[in-house]
Amino acid sequence: MNILLHELRAYRKSIIIWTLSLIAIVALFMSFYPSFSKDTEEFTKLLEGYPAAIREAFGINLDTFFSILGFYCYGLSFVTLCGAIQAMNLGTSIVSKEVREKTADFLLTKPVTRTAVLTNKLLASLISIIVTNVIYLIAAALIVSQVKTEDFSVNIFILLSLTVFFVQLIFLAIGIIISVIVPKIKSVLTISLATVFAFYFLGMFSATSGDEVKRYLSPFKYFDTTYIIEKSGYELSFLITGAVFIIAAIGASLFIYAKKDIHSV
Repeated sequence: MNILLHELRAYRKSIIIWTLSLIAIVALFMSFYPSFSKDTEEFTKLLEGYPAAIREAFGINLDTFFSILGFYCYGLSFVTLCGAIQAMNLGTSIVSKEVREKTADFLLTKPVTRTAVLTNKLLASLISIIVTNVIYLIAAALIVSQVKTEDFSVNIFILLSLTVFFVQLIFLAIGIIISVIVPKIKSVLTISLATVFAFYFLGMFSATSGDEVKRYLSPFKYFDTTYIIEKSGYELSFLITGAVFIIAAIGASLFIYAKKDIHSV
């Protein structure tokens, strides 16, 4: 419990910064919606001038783009990108910061198992993400309700917003396995940015190719916002794939961490 509380205190500032950042992004994008909704025809003609592949890469669907939820999805893609960086940072720093700050030997001499140490750190990261998403969801709902020009489904809005959380869980798992496998990480941010943007551009490539199989290569494409709006649900195959990966990555991390040599210098 002391490890959990210590980690939460350490993440306090980070949670505030990332939460405010995500809210600022959605507020910025949604502030443009009233103008877009008034000049729908002109903006439609403008967007039609872009190649279909480019529109697909950025998740712009002309059939839904000018609805309140469709426009929200466009801003949500950037919120998800930043949320993934937050989760990747948390996951990558779980073990690496102890090595980097030379406190690993001190921590492991305490009367707790390695599994307990990693589990508490993981719980602290998970709680940080949950707090971020709860506050973001409330703020986003208030923002969207203020700029809406039409009624929208609250249920679908929540489903869309929760995709940020699910993507974060996947990147948290990726960060954890990297943190456990790599002996010493000098810069968590560098690893996080490189990994997240690699998957982001891989997702853009899969969208332009039109190959459904390639969607499995990038967590950013596991949740098709157009499908969610039309079907009021998620694609089961991608949910299962994400869940299996998260469980496998965390399980492997716990196993490796319990066996590996931990160096404090």
